[in-house]
Amino acid sequence: MAKISIYDINKNQVSEKEIADSVFSGEIKSYLVHDMVRYQLAARRQGTVANKNRSAVRGGGKKPYKQKGTGNARQGCIRAPHYVGGGVAFAATGNENYAIKLNRKVRKAALKSALAFKLQQEKLLVFDSLDQGKVSTKEFAAFLKRLGIASALVVISEDNSNIVLSARNIPNVKVVRTEGVNVFDLLKYKNLLMTEEAVFQLEGALSR
Repeated sequence: MAKISIYDINKNQVSEKEIADSVFSGEIKSYLVHDMVRYQLAARRQGTVANKNRSAVRGGGKKPYKQKGTGNARQGCIRAPHYVGGGVAFAATGNENYAIKLNRKVRKAALKSALAFKLQQEKLLVFDSLDQGKVSTKEFAAFLKRLGIASALVVISEDNSNIVLSARNIPNVKVVRTEGVNVFDLLKYKNLLMTEEAVFQLEGALSR
């Protein structure tokens, strides 16, 4: 098993921890990561778009001109799709479903690949605790500045209002609990900061 350093909030190393190779040091499968990002983005789409077809557009009940004798092509309604102001051909109904099916094993493998990528790029830092003892955006921002970090996903093991409230107004920083870790956020934020307990929980969830 690989070892990773554990730091305190001042980035002084306090210990080392063995981490599961199956979770953090496996093969990076970029095609699975790509599929997982598509899966997540598709799930966010509401599918509430709706257009009016020719029967829903107001007007156009009368035939614009007689069938024969004008020299023009025959027309039955000025609300047909080829007219300006006409209805939309093959209009969306307002009940679109964009979801992509991805089985659980694939989703889990994609998350492992994203975590392994963070470790390989040396963008993963583990802390014994990230709680400063109070709510202070200024101090949390100063903590990130000491680390030289401008973009971070912060993973904690349980609800902690001190951390959540301190970080929520800092640009390019997001705090999630262990169960909220996902591939999209791992790619969006450059660095991954985790508590030791969060690492333990994530290993347990992904090793099953």
